[in-house]
Amino acid sequence: MSPIQIQLLYDNIPGAPGTKALWGFAAIITFGSADKRQRLLFDTGSNGRVLLANMAALGVAPTGIDWLFLSHQHWDHIGGLDSVLELNPGIKCVLHQGFSKHLMGDLDDLGIAYQIVADDPLEFTPGLHSTGLLASEPPEQALVLETPDGATVISGCAHPGMSALVAKANGFLPAPARRAIGGFHLMYSDGEAIEQEIQALRQLGITEVLATHCTGEAGIAAFARAFGEQARVGGAGAQWRL
Repeated sequence: MSPIQIQLLYDNIPGAPGTKALWGFAAIITFGSADKRQRLLFDTGSNGRVLLANMAALGVAPTGIDWLFLSHQHWDHIGGLDSVLELNPGIKCVLHQGFSKHLMGDLDDLGIAYQIVADDPLEFTPGLHSTGLLASEPPEQALVLETPDGATVISGCAHPGMSALVAKANGFLPAPARRAIGGFHLMYSDGEAIEQEIQALRQLGITEVLATHCTGEAGIAAFARAFGEQARVGGAGAQWRL
């Protein structure tokens, strides 16, 4: 299998020149064999026009995306949904059963293909899994990417806790996940709670992180201190090759 590439497309952390920072999160994952590369869009940020502009600035064509994985139903993660579907109605969506039945009905009416994830983990295409639905407010799923040197867990906001998402992933992976990426939902947490989450992730086997979006400034700084060079910086355009 060719290397997996992860690139952030949307973030409230300032990113590459030509991109706009706005509250929300989205990333593009490129995976598969050399002769059959596929692309998955993880979440869609809060604003479709900004998402599409950032994609254009980073050379990502909406029509070249095969999958759309939505972590949860908050506005800052599905705000660009209609913009993506308008340009790419053939995309395959991965939702969970905590999403609104009205949203699913609209997708039916538009003829959009989608798959519903329940509580159990689901490998929806080889090497890519949903953790399954975790209870939180709102309910959330995370994406898990298998690679030879250890898996990567990508969250939208980690409302259940990033450590809970990683623990769920470790329950079905052959070896503990190594990397955690996304929003860690620590923006309202004090220093003690942030440190507890860092230690929990270390104990679960996480050695590399990219904490951004709703992690908060104090949380991002704490992860940078704890993980040093193994703490990546967010912002649209940030890349990670696995």
